[in-house]
Amino acid sequence: MENYKYKILIVDDNAELVNLIAAILKEDGYRKVLTAGSMKEGMEIFRESRPDMAVLDIMLPDGDGFSMFAKMREESEIPILFLSAKDEDEDRLFGLGLGADDYITKPFLPKELLLRVRAVLKRTYHIKDEKKETVIRLGERKVLPERAAVWFDGEETPLTAKELALLMKLSQNRGRIVTFDALCNAVWGDFYYGYENTLMVHIRHLREKLEDDPSHPKWILTARGLGYRLKKEQP
Repeated sequence: MENYKYKILIVDDNAELVNLIAAILKEDGYRKVLTAGSMKEGMEIFRESRPDMAVLDIMLPDGDGFSMFAKMREESEIPILFLSAKDEDEDRLFGLGLGADDYITKPFLPKELLLRVRAVLKRTYHIKDEKKETVIRLGERKVLPERAAVWFDGEETPLTAKELALLMKLSQNRGRIVTFDALCNAVWGDFYYGYENTLMVHIRHLREKLEDDPSHPKWILTARGLGYRLKKEQP
């Protein structure tokens, strides 16, 4: 995908976060990244520069992302991704119900942001990648890493940044045991000590999204005292 073709507008009053997102997108090759710290400033840049996509925070100092979304939709059909510190289903569903293209919650992994932005642009502008999209199959469920989502029975369930990182580490070593230390390192980096109990919580949430019976998992298996293993799909 030729990222340099696309201009992306980021609207968030957290300057540190905006700079981080801008750096992530620029490093991935996007042509121009526009930034704003308020609804007023964001709308001015939107009208002047006509970006190809917008990433909007929900809580803004002079309004909210939902109101800004409505104003933008009066003038353009560009794809919009909501960014929020809240991880509440009703906020997510409200945003998507308005017609937003996706939703991501803070904190997030840089890779997750890039995958979601890329997926939204691909859907909107009908971009074709040379490489086939990766799919992780777990029986009747399909995990689409580029969307950070699980497809099952016609419904999409989003994965959090940490859940996606854990699943990708397990998938890369499918059939083999991945130690607790290796999984913690994949999510929290070098300073992962003390996160073992938190790891168990994320594994439980992941099982709830991937298993028919999370209490008796058939895909994410526990190797007692060692770590976890993602079972290979039967041929």
